[in-house]
Amino acid sequence: MIVILGALLGAIIGGTTAKRRKGNWADIAQYATVYAIAFGLLGFLVTIAIEKALS
Repeated sequence: MIVILGALLGAIIGGTTAKRRKGNWADIAQYATVYAIAFGLLGFLVTIAIEKALS
């Protein structure tokens, strides 16, 4: 669940960042994808840390 939320949040932040920098649709898509992957990976690591702490 944390991974999905992280990926969605990353896509939103990435898309808005590219829009603010006046990027075209390809820039917006690339930023959204990269941020989604980065935030999803961060969420994955947080999930692993929580699982390790609870068990």
